[in-house]
Amino acid sequence: MFTLEGKVAIVTGASRGIGAAIAIALADAGASVSLISRTAPQPEVISSLEKTGRLFAHISADLSQMQSIPLVVGSTLNRFGRIDILVNNAGIIRRTPFLEYSETDWDVIVNTNLKVPFFLAQACARQMLAQEHVGQGAESSGQRGKIINICSVLSFQGGILVPAYTAAKHGLAGVTKAMANELAPQGINVNGLAPGYVRTENTAPLQSDPQRFNAIVARIPAGRWGDPADIAGAAVFLASSASDYMQGQILTVDGGWLAR
Repeated sequence: MFTLEGKVAIVTGASRGIGAAIAIALADAGASVSLISRTAPQPEVISSLEKTGRLFAHISADLSQMQSIPLVVGSTLNRFGRIDILVNNAGIIRRTPFLEYSETDWDVIVNTNLKVPFFLAQACARQMLAQEHVGQGAESSGQRGKIINICSVLSFQGGILVPAYTAAKHGLAGVTKAMANELAPQGINVNGLAPGYVRTENTAPLQSDPQRFNAIVARIPAGRWGDPADIAGAAVFLASSASDYMQGQILTVDGGWLAR
């Protein structure tokens, strides 16, 4: 149920952190992977991908810009010939008090975390519908593709100092449901994955603030921050046939943060 043999996946923001962990896990499950990011993947990411024995390629693109979409789709098709899985992971945060938040910061955050992921999903869905089925059970299940939007616990909460990020992640959770409503009848699963507090570059300011770091840990029933690898298994599940009857769900992986 969890094999991705014969599938081709796009993972955005895959040079490090959560995106890299997801890309490695998808490859380990059998997929060929197109890694999208502005900077090249870190050496340890390349090494881990090579150990899977699967095909992979890095495509350099600025995912805050709409012009990146035809580049991402076209380059992936040129390299692998199809698109079966999209993981919209690329995201940025800028922490500023509400009263000081600038329009420039708002626009780049919303573009990167909501606008470009929406239209990249649209472009990939069009390709998924245009191509032939592939993989175990594809014809019998009628599944034509998987779209996974990386949301956040801030898809459900307000947060502190991150109004644009919160707005974008609420929006991404909403359009995940809207896309699922339209694409489910056509055989494309659309779901979201909401990480909690994970040790990445985006959360570095919180990790380096002892008061905030300890306050966050104190609320997490698991008693620790997450690591990128903690998110990867859920991504494989949502990319595989094991989740074929899931549509429009936001699967939270947060150590129990929201339950508290």
